Amino acid sequence: MKPFLSLIVTWLAIGLSVQCLAGRKPNVLLIMADDVGLEPIGCYGGESFDTPQVDALARKGMWFEHCYSMPVCHPSRLALMTGRYPFRLKTGWGGFPKEEEDRSIGRVMQKEGYATAVAGKWQMTLLKKDPGQPGRVGFDKWLLFGWHEGARFHDPFLYRRDKPPRTEKGSYGPDLYADFLSAFMENAHKQGKPFFAYFPMALAHDVTDDLKWQVPYVPGKDRWMDYGEMIASMDSTVGKLVATLDRLGIREETVVIFTGDNGTASRSKLRHLGKKGGKYEYEKVVVTRKGKNIPGGKGSLRDAGTRVPLIVNWPGTVKAGAVNSDLVDFSDWLPTLAELAGAKLAPGRPLDGQSFANSFRGNEGPRRAYAFSESRGKQGFVRDQRWKLYANGKMFDLKNDPAEKKALPEKPEETEAQRVKVRLAQALDKLNFK
Repeated sequence: MKPFLSLIVTWLAIGLSVQCLAGRKPNVLLIMADDVGLEPIGCYGGESFDTPQVDALARKGMWFEHCYSMPVCHPSRLALMTGRYPFRLKTGWGGFPKEEEDRSIGRVMQKEGYATAVAGKWQMTLLKKDPGQPGRVGFDKWLLFGWHEGARFHDPFLYRRDKPPRTEKGSYGPDLYADFLSAFMENAHKQGKPFFAYFPMALAHDVTDDLKWQVPYVPGKDRWMDYGEMIASMDSTVGKLVATLDRLGIREETVVIFTGDNGTASRSKLRHLGKKGGKYEYEKVVVTRKGKNIPGGKGSLRDAGTRVPLIVNWPGTVKAGAVNSDLVDFSDWLPTLAELAGAKLAPGRPLDGQSFANSFRGNEGPRRAYAFSESRGKQGFVRDQRWKLYANGKMFDLKNDPAEKKALPEKPEETEAQRVKVRLAQALDKLNFK
């Protein structure tokens, strides 16, 4: 082949390759840590633990300063799966509305041609009563521990789509979840299909305490993992999944998202005391962040319970080392992933969430004006980056009072505070959170 003709062929090949990559639906790996707020993560100023794998995602991607979850696990999962706030969904604790199954985040991705899988903590039903629910909610494959049925870490009790549930003797759950998702991603890649791998991690939530027997201790120790050991394992597990993407050569085709389901736990079980009853020795969880010791705030509507990490890593698309101050809340996951997949959601479908894809793509477009979080008993708040208004009418200036020690007067003296309170009150009224 003549040199000039060879050069033309090379240019054409490169052009077609770029065009194919640009038109391809991106893979999505969504990792949600359990009971991990901002404080344990190094890139957010955490000083108590080393999190090199998560920090690397932030260093080579974008991390968000203002992502807000629900203060506990199940409501956060409801919002993530449906794009709606939990108070709108009529379901009991640990349940999932039947009417939302066919329009959940898994279904949205599945209908766009994605291979889908979930591993780790489900908590949308008791699987022993409804083992097929993950399939109805849009997942082709799953490996999930039996919530309230057995162990999640050492010798885990696991459900799969194609096998009866069983205890995996001599195995460590997080390793099995990572291996399962790695094999799934590799298989989808070989088949030429985009994939959605959802990893609601078991880490760093302590062991279950409502069984008639106690789950296994760490091999060779007389206790379960402490919080720091779980954070180290969480970080290592993230690294294993990213290494799989590197090995497959698909990092630029894959959006990796890391977040947490609620704030850091205030305590963690270390060992069972006695042969009968639910008495335990606990570790009090206090994490140092930016020189301050911060007790875990899970369950609280304050920042320690609802402000969670959000890191988006997508080489070639997301600017490396960027910090983003846009607001995100947990209803935003479904519309964001739908936009990435090119999905057109059903017209007239009521969603609370809005896509934040423009935020990490660096595009112009609307941004969220306020974030929302709720707790039991119709407690909740709307907030922006500085101001926070609770449903009971109390308002705080988080710039000057991050610990929320003193609410502003009912009629704030500052003009800006007056204006913001009106705006946030209108947002609460529009939500009809009553």
